[in-house]
Amino acid sequence: MELSDLRTFEAVARLGGMNRAAAELNTVQSNVTSRIRALERELGTELFRRHSRGVELTRAGARLLPFASKAAWVLAEARRAVLDDGFPSGRLDLGSLETTAALRLSPVIAAFTAAHPAVAVNLRVGSNEVLIGQVLEHSLDAAFVCGPVDHPELEAEVVFEEELVLARSAYADLDAPALADGARIIVKSPGCAYRDRFEAVLGAAGVREHAVLEFGTLDAIIGCVKAGLGVTMLPRSVLVAAEAAGDVVLEPLGGELAAVETLLVRRRGATGFSALREFLSYLRPVADGDGCGIAA
Repeated sequence: MELSDLRTFEAVARLGGMNRAAAELNTVQSNVTSRIRALERELGTELFRRHSRGVELTRAGARLLPFASKAAWVLAEARRAVLDDGFPSGRLDLGSLETTAALRLSPVIAAFTAAHPAVAVNLRVGSNEVLIGQVLEHSLDAAFVCGPVDHPELEAEVVFEEELVLARSAYADLDAPALADGARIIVKSPGCAYRDRFEAVLGAAGVREHAVLEFGTLDAIIGCVKAGLGVTMLPRSVLVAAEAAGDVVLEPLGGELAAVETLLVRRRGATGFSALREFLSYLRPVADGDGCGIAA
């Protein structure tokens, strides 16, 4: 079994078809098909089931995939290390929660890309669950997520600290408690770290029954809170503009549930290449100003 065989297998598994893998690998489908069949003969088992839409992994193929993915990542890391001459260049794939991207990272990325035009920064916004998965599967170099994170294959360090607050419309009945049975909470889809924390707050407040309104963006959530459709819980920094405009009223939570850390997560043992190291040097003054620190 050669590394090239594992690379071909990984591409077919990830892309779901021989043609798509051939295009990515800059070869023809017949070469990909021959390599997969030879690998199956060598291992004595089928790795894929063929169907009209492409291929899908067999159980044996699913067991092989983690090793093939790791091999592909090692090859990519080796190439990156060899070509890294100390000057930031190439791709930098980052992930972030929407709140962190909007409030913390935008000025950092703008300054970094202006100073280092040879680096192509790709920022993906997603939920904690998705972003952590993308770091683990090697499609992101690092991601900014909500803590805590405890995974044996990840390194995590605090970069920002946020205070979570409740927000409701300034035009609602402010004499009534914000959290009570029958409350309507406005949140993002499942997998959002702030939603998970909100559910914990509801439990601590003894709220047994509540309605859930799901929206895909922060702007939609804040707009619905302004309109009096329900209550949300987000970092104070996200809501200060709406509070200043007199549209929402913020209520502190107090206690451990109010404090949330934004972590930078990276794969343990990943190459500390120049583009990422330099990006972190731009991030460090912002993090230090927030009372946190970050190592290069």
